[in-house]
Amino acid sequence: MLKRVPTQDRRRLAIVSVLVVAVLLVAGSALGAVRAEPTGLIMNGLPAGPVGAAALGSLELSVDIGDHDRRALRLTVDGREVSGAISGTTVRYRPAGLSEGDHTVTAEIRPGGLFGWMRTGPGVSRTFTVDTTAPDLEVAALPPVSSYRQPVTVRGKAIGADRVTVGAGAATPDSSGDFEIALPRAPVGAAVTAVDAAGNTTTRPLSAAVALPPMKAVHVTAYGWADEGLRSGVLAMAREGRINTVELDIKDEDGMIGYASDVPLARESGASTRIYDARAALKTLHDMGIRVEGRIVAFRDPTLAGWAWRSGHPDWVVQDPAGLPYSSGYGAIAFTNFAHPEIRRYNIDLAAEAARLGFDGVMYDYVRRPDGPLDGMRFAGLAEPPTDSIAHFLRDSRDPVRDGGAALSAAVFGIAATRPGQIAQDIPMMAANVDYVAPMLYPSHWGAGEYGVADPNAQPYDIIARSLQDFRTQTAGTGAKVIPWLQDFSLGVNYGDGEVRAQIDAAAANGVDSFLLWNAASRYHAGALAPDH
Repeated sequence: MLKRVPTQDRRRLAIVSVLVVAVLLVAGSALGAVRAEPTGLIMNGLPAGPVGAAALGSLELSVDIGDHDRRALRLTVDGREVSGAISGTTVRYRPAGLSEGDHTVTAEIRPGGLFGWMRTGPGVSRTFTVDTTAPDLEVAALPPVSSYRQPVTVRGKAIGADRVTVGAGAATPDSSGDFEIALPRAPVGAAVTAVDAAGNTTTRPLSAAVALPPMKAVHVTAYGWADEGLRSGVLAMAREGRINTVELDIKDEDGMIGYASDVPLARESGASTRIYDARAALKTLHDMGIRVEGRIVAFRDPTLAGWAWRSGHPDWVVQDPAGLPYSSGYGAIAFTNFAHPEIRRYNIDLAAEAARLGFDGVMYDYVRRPDGPLDGMRFAGLAEPPTDSIAHFLRDSRDPVRDGGAALSAAVFGIAATRPGQIAQDIPMMAANVDYVAPMLYPSHWGAGEYGVADPNAQPYDIIARSLQDFRTQTAGTGAKVIPWLQDFSLGVNYGDGEVRAQIDAAAANGVDSFLLWNAASRYHAGALAPDH
């Protein structure tokens, strides 16, 4: 039987209970006044999609703990507790050694403090996928093409790729991984790259061989083409099948452009002329099935050099140690500074314009420094060896010319094969950036005993055969052909059909099926050239 609690005791218990509740309420109010309810955690650093191999190496997760006690943070990856670096209210963690697949990172505040056992601390959890497997990429070999005006289609299979690119061209593979990309011209020294959703990439080299047709060419000056008699002689050789290519001057040794160029500097400097109509000349020759190579005398340019010097651009001109224009056997002020960006741009603009007009190829001549002791010359802004600068100029010219549809070539000294520093023509470096190298192997220009030939001018077959071997060796593996300049003029020894034919035969015997004949007067020995029909 329960005892009845006296009324007085019941009143005391009630008072105590009220006091305890009041104390709890006051304590709760006091705690609330000191610290508001903590905010949640914020996690950053995870990408929206899968984490690829490149991103994994630099992946950094950060957790903003706000006003929580950082000592109470628990960070886990796939349930395993890890430690992060603490800076202010941010904890940073860089995952390492994660395998492919899904992973979960969790950050939470351990319960603690007064009455902490009554609740669970705030937390945040994220799941992400690691994918470091690059796409499988196969690219079909491209067939040879005969011109940079001929479009090509790149085909292949890219398993696991979201995107495949070649330069500016791109495609999305189908469900089987097959892709094709149409390009406006043959890619040379390019690459195909396949990328998946995680950013993993696979790259394969791609190069289409531009198989230039065999060339039997003669050089024609701007004035030579404008002269009806000289032009008729050249066209007669073309109709008879004795030549299939005409090499026509664009910018000559005087720096004059044979047609009305739209390049602003050509007009401003007075270099642009109307000696011949480029479009009409190209149509005439193309209608006959004749290839047209355009020649640009690059850095021997008295017209631009003189204009630049007078117009306050002395750094556009090669100078001597005294700061005056470098004087050479070509004139008092004949050479522009190949290292200057404006000079380089001028020549590249002319070459690109010629390609767009329809020239099948563009050849740079005098793409070199002046001959003579290097310590007697100053090239403002030159920050690399002259040989490197010349080769890099060709590299910079390559795409603008090819994008216009033309091949690129460079005329070089015969001695460059053995003495590259003498005029800054390193043959392997230059060949890597052109479609063909054109060494000037004129027998009259070799000294007695060169290549073991006692009298090169009187032994045209021997000197051509032996000098060509060096150029073929030095261009091997570069992708560039060798098409020599041969002599069809007399200098010390009278040259006729036999001497010209001997040089052509020597080239053929060395596996070279193309040649360019030089005669400054644009007159040639047709009898040396066997007709094709």
